[in-house]
Amino acid sequence: MEKNMEKVLQKAEVLIEALPYIQRFNRKIIVVKYGGSAMSNEELQKNVIKDVTLLKLVGFKPIIVHGGGKEISRWVGKVGKESTFVNGLRVTDEETVEIAEMVLNKVNKDLVTMVQELGVKAVGVSGKDGGLLQVEKKYADGRDIGFVGEITNVNPKVLYDLLEKDFLPIVAPIGLDEHFQTYNINADDAACAVAKAVKAEKLAFLTDVEGIYKNYEAREGFISRITASQADELIAGGFIGGGMLPKLNNCTSAVHGGVSRVHILDGRIPHCLLLEIFTKQGIGTAIIDDEEAEQI
Repeated sequence: MEKNMEKVLQKAEVLIEALPYIQRFNRKIIVVKYGGSAMSNEELQKNVIKDVTLLKLVGFKPIIVHGGGKEISRWVGKVGKESTFVNGLRVTDEETVEIAEMVLNKVNKDLVTMVQELGVKAVGVSGKDGGLLQVEKKYADGRDIGFVGEITNVNPKVLYDLLEKDFLPIVAPIGLDEHFQTYNINADDAACAVAKAVKAEKLAFLTDVEGIYKNYEAREGFISRITASQADELIAGGFIGGGMLPKLNNCTSAVHGGVSRVHILDGRIPHCLLLEIFTKQGIGTAIIDDEEAEQI
């Protein structure tokens, strides 16, 4: 009986610890960028969706922006093509952009279904809908990489309308240019642009890494909290490399663009989103603006 009571009390303590965060972020917009291994593992996928659904049910206003890179590569392989990348960006010819849109739309509706199975209304949109994501052609170090879009404008009205009607928006990163040509968009870029446009309180990147390290290659000097200016210094000093470089650039861009706090989380850890948002310790890296750092 005592052991049972201890467990019940522990649960109560967890809820009490979460209370100030629930109060602080009630009715605030949180953008979750969802991709990586957490998307390809069914159990982790369900955990992430449960986390986001819980955020919605306790009064947050979450928006999911998802990728689908591994699934796109699988389908590209099925038609006998090979995926090639330049600086982490997929070289996207006409056939590949068709495959990408097809796969991303399927992933989008799968996520909508999972959310609705948990009793929350969700609507899936792509960047094409309502002129949400307008793009121009993106180049990688001056190299033409095909139909890859650089976001030039975000029209968040469709997202505001959905949030107002109590829907959870789920965004696929496909956009149109001024000539209505379809472009594939890097999901990190899309999440960052959406977060800035809706003035999100938080932007959370679910990734395949634990967070930021001072020495990323050796996984030494883990950083749990850093200001955007300090992160810019790490980037300028050449301490950040590989796939983390564009991700961290997106994080600092979001903070400089008005997002209060950006989180880099290991999406392979079950319920990483809840652990980061609702506990004092957190588990990933939080990038905050300089003013907030002065108040801490």
